[in-house]
Amino acid sequence: MLPPTITTKIKIKRFEPLQLGKMLALLHGMIGLIFLPIVLFFSLIASKLPPTQRVGVMAMGIGFMLFMPIMYAVMGFLVGVIGGCLYNLFAKWIGGIEVEIE
Repeated sequence: MLPPTITTKIKIKRFEPLQLGKMLALLHGMIGLIFLPIVLFFSLIASKLPPTQRVGVMAMGIGFMLFMPIMYAVMGFLVGVIGGCLYNLFAKWIGGIEVEIE
């Protein structure tokens, strides 16, 4: 016979916006790195275009490839900070998120 499980409810009342921003920046930056092979694939396809069209498409692909992880990280940071501030504001009004753990 199994012992009874004890469940507890906890409430998340506040997130530290800067810490949440750093965490989401890292996560979104990693997602940007994951999408790099897809961009490389489309650049490879662009190499089959006629020479007059190839240069612009491949330059955009390479530029996007370098900029994408940075852009994702910056947007993740901004969303984390703004989202953390909004969560803290709304949690004051309605009480936060309840999580049940055992």
